Amino acid sequence: MAYTLTSDLVTNNSMIDTQHKQLFDAINTLLEACSKGQGRAEIGKTLDFLSKYVDKHFSDEERLQRQYAYPEYEKHHKFHEEYKKTIRELQQELNQNGANIALVAKVNTAIGGWLVNHIKREDLKMAQYIREHQK
Repeated sequence: MAYTLTSDLVTNNSMIDTQHKQLFDAINTLLEACSKGQGRAEIGKTLDFLSKYVDKHFSDEERLQRQYAYPEYEKHHKFHEEYKKTIRELQQELNQNGANIALVAKVNTAIGGWLVNHIKREDLKMAQYIREHQK
C-alpha cells in the first residue's frame, strides 16, 4: 500500500507539506523495494534518510511553533523526541543484527502508522493555529 499526501493530510504550509511528501516518497521507495523482495537492501538507506529527515523536519516545525507561540509546543516536541528515539533504536537494531525482514516490517510500521496519525492529530492542528496567528 503506497502512501499518498491526500487532501486530509495537507497542512497548507508549503514547507511542512513538501517535507511530508519527501517522507512519503521514502516510505514508498522502501515499500516498493519490499514488494520486489529487496527490502533488506533498501532498509539502510531508508534509516539514514529518516535520521537526517527527523532532525531537519522536526527542527523546522518546532521553530515555527516557537515563532508563533504555539500553546502545545511542549507536547508536540515530546512526540518528536519519542519518534527520534524510535529511529535511533531502529538504526541500532540494524547495526547490531543487520538487515532482516523483521526490521523492515518494524520500519514500515513505525514510519507509516506514526506518520499518518501524527499528521492528522498534531500537524494539522498546529498548522491551523499558525495560519490563524500569522500577521
